[in-house]
Amino acid sequence: MIQRSTLRAQIADALRDEVLAGRLPAGEGFTVKEIAEQYGVSATPVREALVDLAAQGLLDVEQHRGFRVHVFTPDDYRAMVEARGLVIEGVFRRSAALAGPAPGGERLTSVRRRAEAAERAALAGDLDVLIGYDLRFWRELGDLVGNSYISDFLDRLRVQCWVFAVPHLREQPGLRGSLWADYRELVDAVERRDGAAAECMVTASNEHSLALVEKLG
Repeated sequence: MIQRSTLRAQIADALRDEVLAGRLPAGEGFTVKEIAEQYGVSATPVREALVDLAAQGLLDVEQHRGFRVHVFTPDDYRAMVEARGLVIEGVFRRSAALAGPAPGGERLTSVRRRAEAAERAALAGDLDVLIGYDLRFWRELGDLVGNSYISDFLDRLRVQCWVFAVPHLREQPGLRGSLWADYRELVDAVERRDGAAAECMVTASNEHSLALVEKLG
């Protein structure tokens, strides 16, 4: 039997994927009843899942009406990119994670696999595949060189950035070669404990994100 907490998380994950894919567009409103009927479940886990997504900044609560997908502005996006850049650069500059022996074993292998998959998707312009691997890559990289609180914060920011960018990116005729793809190079820098190079790679990624949204806007 599926436990309520598990069902709650499953619904939240499914709805987050819908928002990331643009199938629940910014400004779209809906009720708990509508989502419960869509997934064939009771209202309680749906309401809990929607509250969780609202706490993550993806939904707005409309009193006595339901929920609405949050609308992020270009200024929001710029601020989020700046925030994630400052946090990651701070990790590389101050964390003892890059001062000790090079990471190895299954954790680094997993990060490298995510990097390879994300790089292939980015170079191919495959947005649907890229989003999933990009989020996993940065999450695992954050766990490798940071701490869980930083990882949670950065994951939330990255999801929000994708929510803003996806509708604009989908309007483009082709994305091949236009998306940042230097994931493996960043992993190489972390593996050899080169904090300066890793910081430069993160800066380049953020600058690419800002330049792309300026172009799309």
